[in-house]
Amino acid sequence: MTTIKKIALGKNGPLVSKLGLGCMRMSPVWGGPKNDEGESIATIRMALDSGINFLNTGDFYGSGHNELLVGNAIKGRRDDAFISVKFGGIFYGSRWLGLDLRPIAIKNFINYSLVRLGIDTIDLYQPCRLDNSVPIEDVIGTIADLIKDGKVRYIGVSEITADQLRKANSIHPIAALEIGYSLADRQIENDLLPTAKELGIGVVAFANTAEGLLTGEMKAPLAAGSYQNHFSRFQGENLIRNLHKVELLKEMAKAKACTPAQLAIAWVNTQDEHIMPLVSMSRRSRLPENIKAMEIQLTADEMHTLNTHFSPGAILGGTYLQR
Repeated sequence: MTTIKKIALGKNGPLVSKLGLGCMRMSPVWGGPKNDEGESIATIRMALDSGINFLNTGDFYGSGHNELLVGNAIKGRRDDAFISVKFGGIFYGSRWLGLDLRPIAIKNFINYSLVRLGIDTIDLYQPCRLDNSVPIEDVIGTIADLIKDGKVRYIGVSEITADQLRKANSIHPIAALEIGYSLADRQIENDLLPTAKELGIGVVAFANTAEGLLTGEMKAPLAAGSYQNHFSRFQGENLIRNLHKVELLKEMAKAKACTPAQLAIAWVNTQDEHIMPLVSMSRRSRLPENIKAMEIQLTADEMHTLNTHFSPGAILGGTYLQR
């Protein structure tokens, strides 16, 4: 299996794999069934063996289940893993209640995360969102204090605006911005991506296949229990028209002897050296396919075709990014 190359996470940041492993789907975040824990742990360890050291989790993924899982997987291999943790999301069962970004809450959250992960220091610690309920100075300032205390190495942010990114970075250097980015969701190209590049901040790009839309496997209508049904992108005429747009991706993938999902990941990977595709998976069988996607080369003509066909606004309806 090909070993993933390393990049600096932001200006003068740590070396991390160009491909990141999102661990969220290994836990029942939205009330679904648990995946096979043994298979999930084996997937994390196989990813580490392949050179994927960036592991992304959150303290609210499965009410701590995900951190316990990651902690189990990295036992005896702490130096092989770069652990990214999101905090702030408050759930009751599978129901989202909101955010808690108070300094006192952050200091409480991190202690539980360290215990569940079985480590002394979290490599990248970040609020899952910002909602103006707490001044950004207090949120970032509290994490900066945790760095002084040796509990955190670097600060990240997630799903914020360009103005918020500038302000956060002025309080303390930000190493990474985690944000949804795909052929179907390109709105961040106008402001947020250029700002991150200007400030020397790495980009951790999730939802590369747009919640499954770009896999080429989705059919209308979706099954009644599909979580995508909550989003207007996957409803009624929107879904039919969006799937029609994906046909071109399927044709290009066939011509390049790869899958549409691989092509979608390759497009994100090609955008810039400071952008890391973050791919969620919970089965070892997915690893070779996703790693292979990082090797796919796109010609100038192919990039032009994709960028034109999937121009901003070409995909109808909203998703997670607009909730």
